[in-house]
Amino acid sequence: MIREVLARKSRFVRKSPGKRMEEQVIAANVDTALLVSAMDGDFSPRRVERYLAQCWESGAKPVVVLNKADACREVAAVVREIEGCVAGTSVCVLSARTGQGFGELEKFLTDGETIVLLGSSGVGKSSIVNRLMGRAVQETQDVRESDSKGMHTTTAREIFVLPGGALLMDTPGLRELQLWNAEEALQETFADIGELAANCRFSNCTHGSEPGCAVQEAIAKGELDAARLENQKKLEREEKFQQRKIDPEAKQEEKQRVKQIHKEQKEHYREAKKGRKG
Repeated sequence: MIREVLARKSRFVRKSPGKRMEEQVIAANVDTALLVSAMDGDFSPRRVERYLAQCWESGAKPVVVLNKADACREVAAVVREIEGCVAGTSVCVLSARTGQGFGELEKFLTDGETIVLLGSSGVGKSSIVNRLMGRAVQETQDVRESDSKGMHTTTAREIFVLPGGALLMDTPGLRELQLWNAEEALQETFADIGELAANCRFSNCTHGSEPGCAVQEAIAKGELDAARLENQKKLEREEKFQQRKIDPEAKQEEKQRVKQIHKEQKEHYREAKKGRKG
C-alpha cells in the first residue's frame, strides 16, 4: 500500500519534445548531475551552458564532465574555454576509453548519494558507467566519423550501485534540451555577464550598440566571448517565449474544464427535472 508520497528534493526537467507546452522530468531526487560533453567534433560550449542552466533550476549540484580527452589535441584550450562558461562549476576531464581522469571523477561519487549522467547521444555516458562498474553493464556504439554524432544506445533510465556505494543513474541521450522554468537559473549560469551589466551606463542596457555598455567593452577587450552573450540572449528569448505560451494555454485548459463542469451540471439538472415529472 502507498501510504505517503514524499516531495522531490530535486528534479531535472525539460520542455517536452514537440509542440506540447509541458514539462518532462528526466531525473528526480538527484544529489549531483554529471553533465557530460565529448571533446570531439561534436563539442559545444553553448550546449554545456544550456545543460548547466537547467541543472541550476533542478536543485542538484552540477559537475561538467569532459569525456574523450584521448580524441582531443587541445585539451588545455578546451578546458579553459569551458571554465570560462561555467562560473566556478567543477570541471572533470577524462577518457572512458583509456581510464584517464577517473580518479578525479570518483571524488564526486559519494557513498549513499544519487548521481545522474546527462548529455547528448554519443558523448560516452554508457562507457563511463561501464568503466565505473568495472564491467560491461551498458551497451555502447561508436559515433559517426563524419560529424561525431551518436546514436541512441541507452533507451531507458537505469540505476547502478557503484562499488563505492553511490547510486549512478544512466539516462538516454537527449537530442534536444529546451529549457523549462529556468529564468532564475539563467541568471546563475550567466552571473559573470550580470556582474558586468551592473556597470553599464543605462540600467535597461540591451548590450547591443548603447554607449557605455560594460558588457560590450569586456567583449572588445577579449574578457568575454561574444558567443556567450549571444547564447544568453537566445536562451532568455526561449524562456520568455515559453512563458507567453504557457499562460494562455493554462487559461484555455481551465476554461475547458469549467465548461465541462457546467455542461455536466446542466445534464444533471435536466435528468433530475425529468425524474420529478415522471
